[in-house]
Amino acid sequence: MHQATRTKKPDVKVVILGDMNVGKTSLLHRYTERKFKDTISTVGGAFFLKQWGPYNISIWDTAGREQFHGLGSMYCRGAAAVILTYDVTNWQSLTELESRFLSLTDTANADCIFAIVGNKADLTDAHVDVDGERGEESQPVVTCPTPPTTPLMHKQVSREDAVALYGRVLCYKGLDEKECLPAERMCFETSAKTGYNVDALFETLFDLLLPSILKKRSEGESSTVDLETPLEIKRTKAGCCA
Repeated sequence: MHQATRTKKPDVKVVILGDMNVGKTSLLHRYTERKFKDTISTVGGAFFLKQWGPYNISIWDTAGREQFHGLGSMYCRGAAAVILTYDVTNWQSLTELESRFLSLTDTANADCIFAIVGNKADLTDAHVDVDGERGEESQPVVTCPTPPTTPLMHKQVSREDAVALYGRVLCYKGLDEKECLPAERMCFETSAKTGYNVDALFETLFDLLLPSILKKRSEGESSTVDLETPLEIKRTKAGCCA
């Protein structure tokens, strides 16, 4: 096999789940390519290999469309972390996480880490909650200090809503909330367009996954794998993955 078709085997797997149009692909492009670009809906799924220091992390971008929903559990198999993504201006996108996507994580690792991420924060005033009262910024880490220039929209999902969902996710997984990572660390609001909190999201997850990476490497698993298929997962006429 040619060297060009060989790459490092991922140390861990991260999966991004969420309804269509919440900006999953844009988040990934912002982090991996350092820029924002309009994207079309992902077909099936695609993965990107991110080198983080000496480690290799595969980040899976999944389709939010209903017709590809059944593939989600396959993509989640063996995941060490799942990013449940919604649109802060769309309440329905938050409810879809619980009703459609949470069950797909049954195939993830037993010690899988969950992050609840509200994207498109640039469309709202970050200092105004859903009741219109001004308060302190809920997330102190700001990776893009430039204020949004996009016309503001009504924020339908508050940080408290995301925190509540995080608690229900832990309950669904049968985990003791007191023994898990606190919601304050695992609930983010981001903007793929401006870059707000995107680095903080991924770097926080990678830091938390480091113990799993070191454990996996200490077990002496193979460090390389052959990848001959393209990044984009395509479907055959028979409806199977090719």
